[in-house]
Amino acid sequence: MPDVLVRTGRKPGLILAIAVLAFALLSAVAPGLFTGQDPLAGVPAEKMQGPSLGHLFGTDETGRDIFARVVHGAALSLQATVIAVVVALVAGSALGLLAGFRGGALDSAIMRCVDVLLAIPSILLSLALVTALGFGTTNVAIAVGVANLAQFARLMRAEVLRVRSGVFVEAARAGGVRWTGVLGRHVLPNALGPVLALATLTFGTAVLEVSALSFLGYGATPPTPEWGSLVADGRGFLATAWWMTTFPGLTVAAVVLSANRLSRAIEGDVR
Repeated sequence: MPDVLVRTGRKPGLILAIAVLAFALLSAVAPGLFTGQDPLAGVPAEKMQGPSLGHLFGTDETGRDIFARVVHGAALSLQATVIAVVVALVAGSALGLLAGFRGGALDSAIMRCVDVLLAIPSILLSLALVTALGFGTTNVAIAVGVANLAQFARLMRAEVLRVRSGVFVEAARAGGVRWTGVLGRHVLPNALGPVLALATLTFGTAVLEVSALSFLGYGATPPTPEWGSLVADGRGFLATAWWMTTFPGLTVAAVVLSANRLSRAIEGDVR
């Protein structure tokens, strides 16, 4: 642990990324730590005000504080992102684990389905799925998760193929351990590292895709704040109130870049 802290301290970019992610997660869990403003209540006398000490991100067309809406919007946006990553991680890893360990016709069938999913851009697949499932944050999260599970299945299968040829796996099977026990005790723990690194990278991608679907109007019902819908709300005011779109957009960009930076650090440690 001390070595990890020393290495992290030498990387200011990584420290900044962790700080941004910590701010986003704390905003989702306890928004009151950062703002006391009501994200839904507007003050008509303060509408369309630019960034100031009283309103860090300015106000919108009804006088609502944009910083408060960004902070409170982290709850739904990150909730959907976490659900999406968990769906992709669990479902994709399970498929890859079975395909890589069992092989044969099951492997061929699973991987052909994975190839079909990989052939479709994830944002288009997410859009098609959420159209079928219906509007709402949970449906958006499930759609994004299903659209991203193929890469987890492919990576897990590759790791299982690498691990299952190890001497300790052969010894366990020769010793009479059932295949489910071999999977749970030997194969999965040794194949999980790169998959978890991919989950961190997918977190950033999922934030972007969840925000994109929210931007298109598939997320929570207005006036509930979500990062994507906040960007969409400011589109008609770019010429007169640039801050309405700029600050929510920068928040999404900062979280995505920070997640990618953390993923690279984790991937380096795994390797």
